[in-house]
Amino acid sequence: MKITCITVWQVALPLAKPYWLSGGRLKFEEIDSTFIRIETDEGLVGWGEGCPWGHTYLPAYGDGLRAALGILAPALIGRDPRALSDINRTMDVQLPGHPYAKAPLDIACWDLLGKSFELPLWTLLGTETPAAVAVNSSISTGSPDEMIADIMAASEKGYRTHSAKIGGQDFAADIERIEAISASLKQGEEVTFDVNRAWTPGVALQVLNAVKARDWIEQPCETLEQSASVAARVPQPIMLDECLHTFQDHLDAWRLGACQGVKVKPNRVGGLTRARQIRDFGVSVGWQMHIEDTGGSAFADTASLHLAASTPDANRLASWLCHAHLAHDPVPGQGGRNVDGFVTLNDTPGVGVVPDPDRLGKPVAVYGGGR
Repeated sequence: MKITCITVWQVALPLAKPYWLSGGRLKFEEIDSTFIRIETDEGLVGWGEGCPWGHTYLPAYGDGLRAALGILAPALIGRDPRALSDINRTMDVQLPGHPYAKAPLDIACWDLLGKSFELPLWTLLGTETPAAVAVNSSISTGSPDEMIADIMAASEKGYRTHSAKIGGQDFAADIERIEAISASLKQGEEVTFDVNRAWTPGVALQVLNAVKARDWIEQPCETLEQSASVAARVPQPIMLDECLHTFQDHLDAWRLGACQGVKVKPNRVGGLTRARQIRDFGVSVGWQMHIEDTGGSAFADTASLHLAASTPDANRLASWLCHAHLAHDPVPGQGGRNVDGFVTLNDTPGVGVVPDPDRLGKPVAVYGGGR
């Protein structure tokens, strides 16, 4: 099997309502997603999606991803998409770094691998029976009353795990948010307080040593080193996210004792090949993991859910579904969907989501000559 053509689409995904994070420092109303389709000489087609979640969130953005595809995609024409290690080595030679740009290509190759063996990705990623994956709500920054109301609304939809966005230099406001939200949770529900890098180490220490709550605290500071200094001086378990882009970053986090858990996001780390390596390392060192993606449609969510569903129960936390926040769904009715707070994947080969090109609009680039 050889790759003959790679087609690229840009798709704007408006959010159903504005989304604030990092203590209200960052606001998002629309995200920029990129879909790719890989055609092969055997007639099989694989799909991938890359969505960096805006240009203010991390050193990644949609136009940069598509520019990188102009370098990466031609180098894959004529290669066997099932040879995943060779595919990734080829991309690394052509363009060092930029893992977020490589992710949709890698995921499309996984989709083809599954289809070629007529197996769902959860089987190829290591499990005989996929777990029902708990769904994590995402609560935008606001006043304690506003955030509690949003958590209660999410609870009515079946969510039992919540991610509450906090942060900023007003540490008294964050103490109030944390204590009020922790006290309001129903029995059997959990919350992670996601700071999204918004605290300096000093503020983090003031807040976390003042509150009674012992819930997860996610990405308290900008850097791995800052977060590690906080983790050694607070009683709460620390989850790391935005400072982790490569396997080396995860190895450094473990060596520093910087966290007890991590978020594993295939679109950020380079696709499912790298994400599986990180997941397996996390299992070996006893981390707990939220396995989800940075953003995108139900396609991106479902690709990540295959990895989550193949992760041991002891290491798997809930997964966030970006598509639940979208005003426009480019793959309606397909993929992993929230049912009473859980997602159960079926045995459709590959990712199990096949976008309709007519819904994606006009392609922005085509590499290779097709079949």
